Amino acid sequence: MTLLTETPHTHFESSAFAPQPAEARGLARDEVRLLVATPDGLSHQRFRDLPDHLGAGDVLVVNTSATVPAEADATLDGAPVVVHVAHHLEDGDRVVELRSAPDAARALLDASVGDVVEVGDVRLVLRAPWPSYAPSSPTGVGNRLWRVSVRGNLDRQLDWNGRPIAYGYLDGRYPLADYQTVFGRRPGSAEMASAGRPFTPELVTRLVTAGVQFAPVTLHTGVSSQEAGEAPGPEWFEVPPTSARLINGACDNGGRVIAVGTTATRAVESSVQGRYVVASRGWTSRVVTPAQPPRVIDGLITGWHDPMASHLLLVEAVAGQRLTQAAYDAAVVEGYLWHEFGDSALLLRR
Repeated sequence: MTLLTETPHTHFESSAFAPQPAEARGLARDEVRLLVATPDGLSHQRFRDLPDHLGAGDVLVVNTSATVPAEADATLDGAPVVVHVAHHLEDGDRVVELRSAPDAARALLDASVGDVVEVGDVRLVLRAPWPSYAPSSPTGVGNRLWRVSVRGNLDRQLDWNGRPIAYGYLDGRYPLADYQTVFGRRPGSAEMASAGRPFTPELVTRLVTAGVQFAPVTLHTGVSSQEAGEAPGPEWFEVPPTSARLINGACDNGGRVIAVGTTATRAVESSVQGRYVVASRGWTSRVVTPAQPPRVIDGLITGWHDPMASHLLLVEAVAGQRLTQAAYDAAVVEGYLWHEFGDSALLLRR
């Protein structure tokens, strides 16, 4: 994997991980906590209070990618492994990550070109590191993501035996429906675009009634960067013409463009030419950082990211390091929950 040339300036000790979806904790999706951070100060709310902080002229950019069952049990040279399946490539190859069985606790870095992974009756042959310019993992040993050729029907096998990608901080397995957002319409994400999870149809209606507009985009997520210092890999995205016009109209008329998640931010900022967003689609390697800041996005709705995650650099790029640090300090003190089923933040730089 490629390494980031920057590291986050925000320092904190990670808070508690959310071990289960909000519903399993006795909450509605929009009852998770919401920390609102602006240059005027911080406030602690519930996510359903979001309409109090947005208004007519604001645009929310939302990701329409739906989560697919991308994790499955497999074998490598007869030994059990867990495979995470990321992208479809144009030539029919796929991108996968190999992780330890039975709970995918760590990446396996000792596989080699030519190795064969068996997922049921499907054979995956490791062809090359992914992306092609990734000579090794950030640990300096081995490789984390692979381009593989596929012999058999992998999508059918995942439909039969796959499950949502999950990591060890969860207290159990949860169904694929728990990994979908109200905006998800186009299956393709290996991991949930989780910033959109707290939205409900009722909340969307209240926002629309308040004059907030929604600009749908698509970005199919890969597997998350589990190694410190690892840059996000290429991901497929689309920004349709109607969404480009909505975003540009907000920019021209003084409205705020607020991305729901790092994925929506990446899609929009991959489509900027000059001062404006243009309709576009394809693979993006754009990494938003303080050194390569956003040109259109004014604010961000997001979950809480680990100290060395590349997503935290994107948060700093949108909100600024000082506001990001203040938000994370408050979230740690107040016990906000981390990761895909956790609490949320609204960060507005203006």
